[in-house]
Amino acid sequence: MKRLFRYFLLATLAGIVASPALGQTSGGREMHKVKKKETIFGIARQYGLTVQQLIDANPEMNQPGYELKKDAFIVIPTVKSATTANGASATIPVAGRVSKKPIRLGVMLPLHDINGDGRRMVEYYRGVLMACDSLKKLGLSVDVHAWNTPDNEDIAPVLREKDARQCDIIIGPLYSKQMAQLSDFVTRNDIRLVIPFSINAPQVSTNPNIFQVYQSPAALNESIIAQFMNRFKDYHPVFIDCNDTTSQKGSFTTGLRRQLEARGIEYGITNLKSSDAMFARTFKHSKPNVVILNTGRSPELLAAFAKLNTMKTTARDVQVSMFGYTEWMMYTKAQQDNFYKYDVYIPAYFHFNQLSSRTMRLQQKYRWNFHQDMMAAQPRFAITGFDHAMFFLQGFNAYGKNFTGAPGQSAYTPVQTPLRFERDGSGGLRNHQLLFVHYMPEQRMETIAF
Repeated sequence: MKRLFRYFLLATLAGIVASPALGQTSGGREMHKVKKKETIFGIARQYGLTVQQLIDANPEMNQPGYELKKDAFIVIPTVKSATTANGASATIPVAGRVSKKPIRLGVMLPLHDINGDGRRMVEYYRGVLMACDSLKKLGLSVDVHAWNTPDNEDIAPVLREKDARQCDIIIGPLYSKQMAQLSDFVTRNDIRLVIPFSINAPQVSTNPNIFQVYQSPAALNESIIAQFMNRFKDYHPVFIDCNDTTSQKGSFTTGLRRQLEARGIEYGITNLKSSDAMFARTFKHSKPNVVILNTGRSPELLAAFAKLNTMKTTARDVQVSMFGYTEWMMYTKAQQDNFYKYDVYIPAYFHFNQLSSRTMRLQQKYRWNFHQDMMAAQPRFAITGFDHAMFFLQGFNAYGKNFTGAPGQSAYTPVQTPLRFERDGSGGLRNHQLLFVHYMPEQRMETIAF
């Protein structure tokens, strides 16, 4: 099983590990000979530098259109915070640190180029590395050990390695079948485990060492319905049957209708195939309406907007908001005007705001470091990895093993993935932070955390 270490960056394949370049000195300065597919980010990490330190020593890197070229020599500056000769990170004291030792981070994910899982996790891992580079500028030292743990391999050999036993935090796994062994392992070695994606992990309920970032569909529905009932308590709900036999939204709409009925709240039901007159009669003129579809698909959403547009031509006084689904964020580019027009609320566990300056900086940094764009996925995996690493590493730095991810324990504001953990009984910690992404009629967008 291939290992990936902190000072070697993933190139085209996650399993390809770059070897240290032969260096030479010039005028007392160390020089690095660029090898094929090396990146500025990877070279900086190899020598224990930040990207900015490397650029400062090589001003030509600031020139527009600069590219690393094979066999070129670049200056490696002598910096007090650089890595020591044996490859360990030198540590800079930081106020509030619980330990002067580097935080030892393990990543156990499918890091390969064989299928979509591997490619997505490579991007996630690159985001983790970008976070470590940013934290280094703050004086926080991190030693990263990464293991390629694909679906078809036993994780047991990885867990027998000394470096695995010495981790403070491990991020992984991606597959439910690896959870039992990993849960036992972190208990024996008193390691904190961060499950970054939605997998079946019943061990969270019994193992206090585990953090699970994403919530189960049942928990999501329960939380979203509770927030709906609070935010739209003075609205008239209108459910639109979209005739989608493949829809998986029945558990949400059924649960919401039960809550409305339990509170004696009247609601209307209509259908995309209803006549325009029958459709319009479902809405009230005396109070604002909130529309709920029973599908998250784009064609039905577009048809619903068309139906609402027709109604509004003759019933201008009818106030309409829409309550959507996380998938709708994938349609923002095409449907943004309709989202604003119909006061759309989208519940989500993330928000990729491509207009945010922080988002744009991370995308530019990723492009610069890895010579490619992030995958066009929702959420962006590299930004997710960046958020997770920044949140947990800063928290562990400040609180050590007492870090619980509770409000007030981390000063980091995630770029894309909000995090707020609560203890699951006497077991582990689950993320309970969700958002409403609200597209307001005055052409503004806001995020409402709950």
